[in-house]
Amino acid sequence: MADGGMDFDAIKVKQQAAWATGDFAVIGSALLLASELVCEAMDVRSGWRVLDVAAGHGNSSLAAARRGCRVVSTDYVPALLERGKMRAAAEGFRIEFLEADAENLPFGNGEFDAVISTVGVMFAPNQQRAANELMRVCKAGGKIGLVNWTPAGFVGQIFKTIGKYIPPAPGLKPPFVWGTEDGLKELFAGAAKLEIVKRVYTFRALSTEDWLETFKTYYGPMNKTFAALDAGGQAGLRADLLELAGGLNRAEDGTMALPGEYLEVVVMK
Repeated sequence: MADGGMDFDAIKVKQQAAWATGDFAVIGSALLLASELVCEAMDVRSGWRVLDVAAGHGNSSLAAARRGCRVVSTDYVPALLERGKMRAAAEGFRIEFLEADAENLPFGNGEFDAVISTVGVMFAPNQQRAANELMRVCKAGGKIGLVNWTPAGFVGQIFKTIGKYIPPAPGLKPPFVWGTEDGLKELFAGAAKLEIVKRVYTFRALSTEDWLETFKTYYGPMNKTFAALDAGGQAGLRADLLELAGGLNRAEDGTMALPGEYLEVVVMK
């Protein structure tokens, strides 16, 4: 038990099972641009030691490696780390891959020149502890780069819709606190400076139905939600998600081109 009686360890076990379901690499492979952009926003330098936290299958790890950094890539889902290893080998990069919990990083204080997490650490249940860990392992004068979905954006609305059918644990702060300026200022109150830029990633698919089928199959939280519902619940969730996507879709040719708002954040320690 921890803050407010929340059993963060039990919540984390459930989250880990959700993210290990499906295959996030299929979803994450389309999110390359956000990792490249945040590395540019951080102005990472060749030779820096960079830690990628909640790295998934390594988008940001590879982005940093392409810039000549010495990278350690961490996640608590071993299968995703294996996918990252395959990608690094294919591109000829030497990246260290290590299973690790974002709330309890196995590194010394100030060990890294920079720390990155793209739509990853924001899902840690103990948010302040995770933010503290990012700050702890980053050296004085170093940088922390984040990509976080906003609550008002498409992904934030997906989780709000899912929450109508499977409510989150009572008292648990939503991950989208990381997608607000006020939330970030509170989480990183000890930082020297915060730079926050609102950006848009465009989700693309053959149709909204095609998008939903892909996410139902491969995106762990959605896959687990559908699996937990009876036929009526599944039909209701499907209809609600298609209505959400249809209302935001800007394509007029039958395909899907849907803006997903996120915050690009650079924290100066």
